Amino acid sequence: MTVLKIGLVATSDRASQGIYRDQGIPALEDWLARALATPYQTVTRLIADEQPQIEAALIELIDAQGCHLVLTTGGTGPAPRDVTPDATLAVADRVMPGFGEQMRQVSLHFVPTALLSRQVGAIRGASLILNLPGQPKSIKETLEGVKDASGVTVVPGVFTAVPYCLDLLGAPRVDTHPQVVAAFRPKSASVPKEPLA
Repeated sequence: MTVLKIGLVATSDRASQGIYRDQGIPALEDWLARALATPYQTVTRLIADEQPQIEAALIELIDAQGCHLVLTTGGTGPAPRDVTPDATLAVADRVMPGFGEQMRQVSLHFVPTALLSRQVGAIRGASLILNLPGQPKSIKETLEGVKDASGVTVVPGVFTAVPYCLDLLGAPRVDTHPQVVAAFRPKSASVPKEPLA
């Protein structure tokens, strides 16, 4: 049975130089541990805000490491060295605009500067790439969505649609813990996949 493989990429000049500790990858690892109910493996990369390095990391994680999903953190704003979306689009075969739109929709409930985000979702081969924010709190909000005081989701986070997207791309089935994030699949797609030989 094939296990889901997830690439985690943090882009930061200072963290990659050891000036301060990266917070993005630990936040993603913690969130995935709480959210995913199916087995998975992670492959991590901490690199500088250099477009060629980011492109190379994405290509390597997907083409060589076989990651079904790649989550990046950081480098999505308008500053000159925020080039993660540019690198993502450069290596993508297809753009999935709904992911970027929903990330900004969720973030706008927390900060008006969400309008400055250039986050994108894209497909390379049969793998999904999502650009996430750099701050742990924002990563969680973007993935889980907006919840009311009782914990009911009022605006879905982007991860709600990730498992079904991965189904359509031929990745291993992904199930989530609904108290963290409820994966949505159409009723016609709710029958579990047969394990891959």
